[in-house]
Amino acid sequence: MRDEHENRAIDLKKVRITDDFWKTEQELVRNEVIPYQWEALNDRVEGAAPSYAMHNFRAAKALRARSKEPGFIAPVFGDVPFEVLPEDPAHPDPSKFYGYLFQDTDFYKWIEAVAYSLTVHPDPALQETADEAIRIIEGAQAEDGYLDTYYILNGRNAEFTNLRDNHELYCFGHLTEAAVAYVQATGNARLLRVAERYAAYISSKIGAEEGKKHGYPGHEIAEMALVRLYEETGNTDYLALGRYFIDERGKEPKYFALEGHPQHDYEKPNPIFSYYQAHLPVREQDEAMGHAVRAVYLYSGMADIARLTDDESLKAACRKLFMSISRDKMYITGGIGSTHIGEAFTFPYDLPNDTAYTESCASIGLVFFARRMLQMEPKSEYADVMERALYNGVLSGIALDGKSFFYVNPLEVWPEASRRDARKLHVKNVRQKWFGCACCPPNIARLLESAGAYAFTESGDTLYTHLYISSEVTKTVGDREVRVKLDVTRSDPSKWTVRIVTEACGADFRLALRIPGWCRGKYSLSGAGSDSVSEKDGYLYLCMNNEERSETLLELSCPVRFMRADTRVRENSGRIAVTYGPYVYCLEEKDNGPDLNLLTIGREVRPEEVTFEETEIAGRKARMLLVPGLREEAETNQGLYFDAEDEKAEPKTLKMIPYFMWANRGENEMQVWIRQG
Repeated sequence: MRDEHENRAIDLKKVRITDDFWKTEQELVRNEVIPYQWEALNDRVEGAAPSYAMHNFRAAKALRARSKEPGFIAPVFGDVPFEVLPEDPAHPDPSKFYGYLFQDTDFYKWIEAVAYSLTVHPDPALQETADEAIRIIEGAQAEDGYLDTYYILNGRNAEFTNLRDNHELYCFGHLTEAAVAYVQATGNARLLRVAERYAAYISSKIGAEEGKKHGYPGHEIAEMALVRLYEETGNTDYLALGRYFIDERGKEPKYFALEGHPQHDYEKPNPIFSYYQAHLPVREQDEAMGHAVRAVYLYSGMADIARLTDDESLKAACRKLFMSISRDKMYITGGIGSTHIGEAFTFPYDLPNDTAYTESCASIGLVFFARRMLQMEPKSEYADVMERALYNGVLSGIALDGKSFFYVNPLEVWPEASRRDARKLHVKNVRQKWFGCACCPPNIARLLESAGAYAFTESGDTLYTHLYISSEVTKTVGDREVRVKLDVTRSDPSKWTVRIVTEACGADFRLALRIPGWCRGKYSLSGAGSDSVSEKDGYLYLCMNNEERSETLLELSCPVRFMRADTRVRENSGRIAVTYGPYVYCLEEKDNGPDLNLLTIGREVRPEEVTFEETEIAGRKARMLLVPGLREEAETNQGLYFDAEDEKAEPKTLKMIPYFMWANRGENEMQVWIRQG
């Protein structure tokens, strides 16, 4: 069970978010995204790619009922393609599986988002919908505990025969994450019992013992899900299975080689194992490699296991891998995975803007990893990355109305190239209603609804504030409850003002306040606790004597910054990006006209010259940056190439909006990195 002094995510029931920005995001998820996605999961959104997720669960439940009839013959797995689609999408066969083999996870992520929503906004109608759906999932589970609709409907003779690619353990991981969240939110343990039965079945088939498969997931997430299951139930078998998956990965002989599957062409000439983070034992890995989502899910599980078992070698590996991402392979937006070939990391500093893949799920996984690193050792550099990914790489994946989504989040878009260049077909300039492979939309929903668990963690007598989100937080210290209220105001463009009020409770505790990297070390602290403050690893630690109501005031400088990239990032040579607080800003054609490539910022322009203008985009207020710049004269009709002369340019005020808000006003160009002339 949990150690009282372990740094853990705070119980969402103890956090009430009051922040205007984040409350808007969460209300959007609650009122628009969750209902919309339920319709999508049931294939009722006109013009959207069908999901078939609930279709498959209903079909599996019906098959289980038929299995009890005399003369029943179970399906036998043959050569089933990776994605199965009906000939008539409007009338799928009610007994067959459709979609991707990991389609079950779309529902699991949806119900996890529902759980977080119900935690702070009880909704009997929504809970009844979720409970009824859980009964369907419960009915689809096999008597022995197995639960994966792809193999239940196509033939269980193939279960666990392809751990590299079959995604059964990936589906189990998302089931488990959802089950823990739902029982914590509602007290309904039906889905938790489903997850535990499946965990027991997996343990009977995979593990170190003789007669079991000595394998591990091809697509990771089971590792961190098993930790959550252990923390919820106290059953150490789950922790042991999660650790087995971590310890076994990458050992010789390679399990995936023993399975005898062919190598994918897109992984050549690199060994196939690096795509799955199985090229080396995890403690020997020091560079983030392979499929980006799989990687950060694995690293999150590693950090969980390292923290709970105090495994120093595993902690060291986590640190190296985090640094590999944040210092060598991460976009300024917190996006990761630079190539569409394998949705993967490439080599250090290879960060092209216009072909960036940067899957929404990858940024979400980076948030998971960073939060777990903060639990392992509270250092502001982890929170800086978590915040950067959350405010930019994640939020860009969902439209401001919550009804369309990006799978890919590039840093530069020219719509004509997206339509006509095969190398950029993955880059969309408008968000999509849904996807056949719809991992990102429900993943975004579950993260946004659980934002409080990333803003705060706690251990012993300490409450850590990692993200500055106006909230009311209750923390237990001994037999007392400490009530802390954070009020974050941003009315003054030059600073964020954080007013912290603690209510009298008679308990002494520590308040750890992060100093964000974006404030460049410029802050002021006054009031309660400021006379006994210490600083460590980018956090201010305040000793709060809470006999009476007290107030602390933290003011964080919030400058506009002109950012350069390491010169080894060749695509950004001679360019700058503009950031403001945690936000990355971008140019959009709607505000600046076409041909964004002709816009420049003079080298003599200083960030202090940038001014602000309040605007509105798709009904949401935004702070626009007005940057002194130039628009070069278009040079055409002189032949394809011609003599270089002094460029002609006119002064132009560049209008920049937060990156996450782009593509909410129709198709148009977008650019983050701007030439500096």
